Amino acid sequence: MELEKILPNDGPPIEEVQKYVNKYKNELIVIKYGGNVFIDREIFNNFISDLNILNELGLSVIVVHGGGPRIKRELDKSNIKSKFIRGLRVTDKKIINIVENVLIDFNNDIVKSLEEKGTKGVPINTKSNNVIHVDPESSELGFVGVPKKIEVDVINKILNENLIPIISPLGLGKDLQTYNINGDTAAGAIAKSLKSRRLLLMTNVEGVLDKNKKLIQEVSSSKILEMIKDETITEGMIPKINTCLDAINNGVTAVAIIDGRKKHSILFEIFSDKGSGTLIRK
Repeated sequence: MELEKILPNDGPPIEEVQKYVNKYKNELIVIKYGGNVFIDREIFNNFISDLNILNELGLSVIVVHGGGPRIKRELDKSNIKSKFIRGLRVTDKKIINIVENVLIDFNNDIVKSLEEKGTKGVPINTKSNNVIHVDPESSELGFVGVPKKIEVDVINKILNENLIPIISPLGLGKDLQTYNINGDTAAGAIAKSLKSRRLLLMTNVEGVLDKNKKLIQEVSSSKILEMIKDETITEGMIPKINTCLDAINNGVTAVAIIDGRKKHSILFEIFSDKGSGTLIRK
């Protein structure tokens, strides 16, 4: 394999890449792509080109995307104000239809953009190849679901053909009603069901920061719990950290929170010694 031809000049060093390609050859990597920053088209295109590189290198990657900013944009157009409970959007009949349309549009956008690079992605959403079955989170939230079963066989079949499953954070309830799922929760559930080697959560922050706002490159789950207790980690980061802890306690080897604004952050995380965010291990 001619790595020079595949890798970008501003990516990780080739000698490190070779080592990690061998390490991840028969492993699964789940990548969650979301956060406010990803409405930026340049960041999106960089993400697509990194996925294409992973595919060319023969790695098995599963993508779960979010869509919060796009959903907000559409709801604003219809003058619909969102109400949030515990960080989750209260979702009625009208909102779930908008959410579903926005997420499926974004899903198809990712698949189409990959195809232009020569990599085939397979759309997975409530209208096509649905793999997530949910229970309602709580009656006050409306159509917000918690994954209860992931159809792992469908995902593995796609991976075996060297295609990339592109999964929307949507699921079906037992009445075939569509439910919205928090993107991190959906990614965590998929990583756990597949027992993936890595779960990468791409965000618009550097990673986990210490009290002095310095990036922590690697941390254990017990240390993370202390940091929540002493309020080094607060607010929006807590649900993300809970997803990470849940994943590593249920078969995922390690989870990384990485900065999606940095160019080739996925490649640096997977293929370089120092990574590109915070790695959380058991």
